[in-house]
Amino acid sequence: MTPQHRAPDDQDEPALLRDQFRQLLRYRSLLATGVVIGLLGGGYLALGGEDTYTATGEVLVRSAISDPFAAGATADKGINIGSERQTAVSDTVGTLAAGTLLKAGDDVTAQKLLTGLQVTNPPNTLTLRFSYTATDPEQARARAEALAGAYLTHRRARTEESIQNMSDGYRAQLKPLEEKRDLLEEQAGAGSAEDVTSARANIIVAISELSRKISELKALDTTPGYLNKKPVAPTSPTGPGLLLLLGLGGVVGLALGLLLSWVRLVFDPAVRSPRELVHSLGAPLLGTLPRERTANGALLAIGRSGSRLAEEYRAVAFRLAYDPDFAASRRLLVTAPRGDNAAAAAAAANLAAAFAEMGRDVLLVEADLRTPSLARDLGRAAHEVRPPRWAAEEGEGTWPAAGRTNVDVPGSGAFALIPGTTADNVPRALTSPPVGRIVAEADRPGNVVIVLAPPVLSYADAVALVDRVEGVMIVCDPREVHRSDLERIREIIGASGGSVLGALLHPSRGRLRRAERRATATRRSGGKGGGTPAEADGPELTGDPTETLGLRTFTQPAARR
Repeated sequence: MTPQHRAPDDQDEPALLRDQFRQLLRYRSLLATGVVIGLLGGGYLALGGEDTYTATGEVLVRSAISDPFAAGATADKGINIGSERQTAVSDTVGTLAAGTLLKAGDDVTAQKLLTGLQVTNPPNTLTLRFSYTATDPEQARARAEALAGAYLTHRRARTEESIQNMSDGYRAQLKPLEEKRDLLEEQAGAGSAEDVTSARANIIVAISELSRKISELKALDTTPGYLNKKPVAPTSPTGPGLLLLLGLGGVVGLALGLLLSWVRLVFDPAVRSPRELVHSLGAPLLGTLPRERTANGALLAIGRSGSRLAEEYRAVAFRLAYDPDFAASRRLLVTAPRGDNAAAAAAAANLAAAFAEMGRDVLLVEADLRTPSLARDLGRAAHEVRPPRWAAEEGEGTWPAAGRTNVDVPGSGAFALIPGTTADNVPRALTSPPVGRIVAEADRPGNVVIVLAPPVLSYADAVALVDRVEGVMIVCDPREVHRSDLERIREIIGASGGSVLGALLHPSRGRLRRAERRATATRRSGGKGGGTPAEADGPELTGDPTETLGLRTFTQPAARR
């Protein structure tokens, strides 16, 4: 493989990502469908849902301490704010709040009440934020306040219960000590020993310590917390508005469209980018033909002034002329993968005209013996083809010895054409000795032979010519050719002893036909309302299209044999 044919580096990750993104943008209908679905969903949520209101209250949680003003006293002593948040959404708090609301005329169960509650804790604080969402703003305020109050009530009751339990435990320890103290006092009054007095003093110390603890428990401040922010009735519904929901819906819809496009891209067998085409075919991309309205359906773009299509054909011809593989043989086989061969015929004729412009002696051979149409497409003038003198031994009147047609391209020169004719045995005609002698004319200095063959995957005709015309150019529509087709073409041509010089991409034939119909309709209407066609769509030829070229028949001298 020559350096010109080297495939691009597959490790170029940024380039691959750019190609994939561009490929996703090809499926505009799927992207638009996703965006529309997202916008409809956002609009439905904004307009179809019921308005909700959220009231919020904040509670500062504190511990029970004896002296909040004492040095070292902290309100967060022993508080686990995570556990407190779980307590705030517990069934116990819900039951207390439901009882409070029932007295106010709001009959709601604890489970239903808790469904609208959300308790959060701002970072690095001892604050619990009670947020309640309901369909009525006053109801949201009342329920948020009831739940916050129920939490404080439950926490106070829990603290007081803990103090009572501890006090009862100290009193249970104190009672036997007091009884023992009284017994020792009686013994001391009766003149008992000195050790009785010492034991009595120890018991009195223990009794004093327990009494002190009981007194400290009774002195604790059991305030569970403070309602720093009282819930108020909200004045506007909560949640995103219509514009925000539409924006979110559009973003989600775009993501859905990209996902659908990616799925479509994964299962799309068609060539998705020039990089994939080059990788599958194993040959470079020679050019991409622009969409251009032809002059009354004329096949040749070479010879039209200001034609972008003609310039692209010239660029392809120059690139082939400097290609080492083509320059070594000056033979080119032009074919398509499958289906319609009209684009390949146009490419072969225009490349022949482009090489003629360079001063080369060009011979264009139409090897399509199944549906020959190149001579008819090049011009309507009919000239009887006379066989050359040396054709008698090869079978006078048979292809390719039937004769040649000279094609004049205005301002560009001329090239010779051997038009195709229908044959009973196509393989025998394509492999006959006259075909070999015609192709061998490319060995003369300055000669170029271009052979137009039927689609390589539809018939074996192109494969039969590969051993004589080694250089092959594939003309295809990137939207219709499959990667597997290109890989198969590369294998078939390589196994037949040829090489693919490159690919030439052309626009969809359906789009070109629609453009031509629009151009014809504009010309028939006289260009009303939008200027002349030449002004709207670029320059075009005037007069009869058959006058753009001339077809003349000539005979080969006997020396050609």
